[in-house]
Amino acid sequence: MKTRELGRTGIRVSPYCLGTMVFNQMGNPDHDDCVRIIHRALDSGINFIDTADVYGHGESEEIVGKALKGRRDDIVLATKVNGRISEDPNRGGSSRRWIVTEVEQSLRRLGTDHIDLYQVHHPDPHTDIEETLSALTDLVRSGKVRAIGSSNLPASEIVEAQWVADRRGLHRFRTEQPTYSILNRAIEREVLPVCHRYGMGVLVWSPLAMGLLTGRYRKGGPTVRNERMKWVPRHLTDERKLDAVERLIPLAEEAGLSLTHLAMAFAITHPDVTSAIIGPRTMEQLEDLLAGAAVSLDDEILDRIDRIVAPGTDIGPLDVSYTPPSVQHAALRRRSADERAAVAR
Repeated sequence: MKTRELGRTGIRVSPYCLGTMVFNQMGNPDHDDCVRIIHRALDSGINFIDTADVYGHGESEEIVGKALKGRRDDIVLATKVNGRISEDPNRGGSSRRWIVTEVEQSLRRLGTDHIDLYQVHHPDPHTDIEETLSALTDLVRSGKVRAIGSSNLPASEIVEAQWVADRRGLHRFRTEQPTYSILNRAIEREVLPVCHRYGMGVLVWSPLAMGLLTGRYRKGGPTVRNERMKWVPRHLTDERKLDAVERLIPLAEEAGLSLTHLAMAFAITHPDVTSAIIGPRTMEQLEDLLAGAAVSLDDEILDRIDRIVAPGTDIGPLDVSYTPPSVQHAALRRRSADERAAVAR
């Protein structure tokens, strides 16, 4: 695979990034099989791996560590911090206390002495961004981390973080990891232009809209249940999304493509997207994704996609998308400042 510049870090990465969220007991619990999938991805030319401490409570990082033995120097390794991993209120978030503690655990699980890209998994409304950037800056200066990034930040908070870093002489976020797919295009409105303005690399998650853009889920089809997690994903029953999928399938067929390959090509076609995260659970899924790695879309196809899902719009959120407290809690929109602070805690 041809590589791309990861923002202005000087690091070059493949347009596909191997995501390992499902490499654990809630996805693929077979460690040896997961290692084989990782090795196949690396042998195909993928040089970028993304994981997180919260995936399987560290199990995913452990699997990645096993797979990278003897190959670490050839890989751009990214992981994340912030997700809550226990009932202890201090074992999560973006405080200095947690970041400097958890990075050591991630390094141990990954079997390495440095992380190429250390990302803050979600916004943390309870921690000053200066506190977070100061802790991350110390990790970069110590050599434990090469570059830092954010994930799921709205455009306004990306700008704020850049300004704080500039004013305080701190290392700045070099990347952002938002959700992006044909069905979820809101980042085209502000997030991608802001990332372009600050020279940030962008690695997008869920380019297949959590499976909706594989063609497996159709309007009028059987109810889909996640058997491991015992819940019915709401986004798979969203009539608006299913309507869009029904219009996209014939478009892909006319172009001689599977819906999966159309969706992946769309995600990496945007000039401000550096890499799209793929999350295969099986070797078969990985091979299918690799088969479409060279697909490119012409302007006619992109224009037809625009007529199905308008640029800069989302057709409903994903079940796992970050939702700010101001949207989650009605009380934050209706009470005094002191009452709002109490509810937010």
